[in-house]
Amino acid sequence: MVCIGGAGHLNDSFAKHFRLGLKDISPTLLAYIPIAMLWGTMAAAKGFSPFEAFLMSFFVYAGASQFVAIDMWVEPLPIALMILTAFIVNLRHLLMAASLSRHIQNIRSIFHPFMMYILTDEAWAIAERKALSGPLSLGYYLGVAAPLWPTWFVSSAVGALLGSALGDVAALGDFGLASMFISIIAGFWKGPRTAAVIGASALAAVLAHFYIPGRWYILIGGLAGVVTAALLHVEDEIEGPEDTVAAGAP
Repeated sequence: MVCIGGAGHLNDSFAKHFRLGLKDISPTLLAYIPIAMLWGTMAAAKGFSPFEAFLMSFFVYAGASQFVAIDMWVEPLPIALMILTAFIVNLRHLLMAASLSRHIQNIRSIFHPFMMYILTDEAWAIAERKALSGPLSLGYYLGVAAPLWPTWFVSSAVGALLGSALGDVAALGDFGLASMFISIIAGFWKGPRTAAVIGASALAAVLAHFYIPGRWYILIGGLAGVVTAALLHVEDEIEGPEDTVAAGAP
């Protein structure tokens, strides 16, 4: 009876955390729909069937890379270039996974591969924000990350199915993408230091976009933000002991 009660408690806790994660990701879920449908219409214009669009979004599940791939989809297919470009675009996942690994040590390692498979920029941001206020549970992470996956591949297939009947959804998709990331960034706002990190990342990405060929600006912008945050953290550690001594001095 004790075991059964314990299992029930764990299930209730998982469900509670899952619902909390789902609540936090709900605005992003709504923004995913027009963005995925936009990709689906672009895929249909390149000759994809709705089922093929569904399969690509199901297995690849990498929005940025999928948009890049569709943009490069011409005959003959530049397969090697597409693979290299997708690799560069997705290098940011190394940074996100490394960051998230600090918060999932209490989660059984058997779940880690799937957690990383459904990791997206948006799921990472919401999970990181949650980790600032408390431990990250499996239920919460799945509540945040798991619903994005079916929303993406189902909406992609719908976009490909409806195709030109949707009209011009590019503006709606652009608005959804911009508003989604602005709301995510706003959730991390802690004052001038947050502005410094965002500003450094944006500046580095813009400069790289103009002066470095390819999609390296995505990784470079991310690295610039990481380096800036690390430097600010080191500055805090250096100033901390001095502030303590000053405060305790007679």
